This record gives sequence, C-alpha cells and structure tokens, in this order.
Amino acid sequence: MVNDVDVEPETVLIPGGRDVRASHDRAHAGRDAAACVVACPPHPEHGGTRHNGHLQAVSSVLRDRGVDCLRFDYGDWDGGPGELADVEAAMAWARDRYDHVGLFGYSFGGCLALVAAADADRGELAAVSALAPARRVADGIDAAAAIDRIAVPLQVVYGSRDTTAEWEPVVDRARAVETGGSDSEATGAASTGSDPAAEADAGEGATWSDPPEAGSDHSAVSLTEIPADHFFVGQADRVGETVGSWLADRL
Repeated sequence: MVNDVDVEPETVLIPGGRDVRASHDRAHAGRDAAACVVACPPHPEHGGTRHNGHLQAVSSVLRDRGVDCLRFDYGDWDGGPGELADVEAAMAWARDRYDHVGLFGYSFGGCLALVAAADADRGELAAVSALAPARRVADGIDAAAAIDRIAVPLQVVYGSRDTTAEWEPVVDRARAVETGGSDSEATGAASTGSDPAAEADAGEGATWSDPPEAGSDHSAVSLTEIPADHFFVGQADRVGETVGSWLADRL
C-alpha cells in the first residue's frame, strides 16, 4: 500500500554535465539504510517526472522495507543518450553512498534502466526492475538487445493490454534467456497504439538466436504480467508492492 510521506524528501543535485535533480526518499522509522534504488521516470517529453505515481509507490514500499530511493528528473531533452548518462550519473551518486544499489525504470525509463544495467561493471549494481519497458529509445539504446548482458537479478513487469510501448521483444528475450536462450528466438513487432508516446517508444522488430553472454546471471529472471494497459490505472499499490518487494528482497 502507498503510504503518506512522513519525512519530506531531500532535493539532490546529481553531479555531472547536465542539470539532473532528484528526490532522495529516506527509509521509514529513521533506519540508516545500506541500500538505495535509483528510479528512472517515463518519457520526459510526455510528462514523465520523478513525481510519477508508480515511482512514488515503489519508493514507499522500499522505504517500508528499510531501503532508500532516489527518484530523479532527466536533464534537458537529448533524445536518449543524455538521458542514459543521467541514469548512470544517478547510479554513481548512489554507489558513493550505499553498499548496495538497485535500479528501476518505467516505460522510457525502463528501457534506460535495462541498458544501464547491461553496461554496469560487476559489483556496481545488485538488481534491476523495469515496468512496461520501451524496447528502444534511440539507436544503440535497445532494451531487448541489452538483456543478454545483464549480470544481476532481473525483473520485467508488463501490462497484458499495453499497446503504447513495444514491450513484447523485451519480455520475449527475457523469457528466452531465463530458459537458456541457446536455441531460442525472440521476435518482436512494433505496436500500433495511437498514443504519441508509442511513436517515441517504439522500435523496429528484431530476432536473436545467440546465447546469453558468458558470465550473465539469468538464474533470477522474474516476469510478471498485470491485467492493465501501459498506465496501470488504479494499480499503483499493486505496482509498488510487486516491484518494491522484489527489489528489497535482493538488496
């Protein structure tokens, strides 16, 4: 359940070359947290901010479990590369202050979270979760292609009625690597949703047949389907519990 904020979050300026501001949510009951989850918002050109209700719901559950959360806003729109750099800067901020760091993203932010997790060095990240992740946000920023390189526990949560983001290739690839992936193919086709975010989030279909990279740990892949569209209307509590509890158990 989403709880009322009992302590006003601290506003943080994330170091780097871009203007990235964040809300630093502290764990409830005055606990000194050893872990923090970095939360990436949806598409900033379609109203996505750190104040998104699903990010706040996940943060609330984490705080109940003794985990801090850093919800941030992207800097000036850069079409993907700058926003990915913002994710990495926020992760670096958290790593400097916590023993364990998790990563969560929704929609556009879900794609960035998965790509950032794939690019992270060993020991830099404990787990990653993506809610309704877009397949691709720019050339070279492809969540489905990144799945094979993620070496930490991975969760993907998706809505069965989502026609906004092209999440299917991400789920297909995660399912393939969960079961070994060596002889599996995962093929995705772009959705045809009319929401303007669909055009920004959608990418071209692709096919994979290669096994996951050596050293990748897909023994803890979790796929959760929720009967919802892309916006999970009225299901913030369920999203918060599904994602927040999964992440807390791995930090």
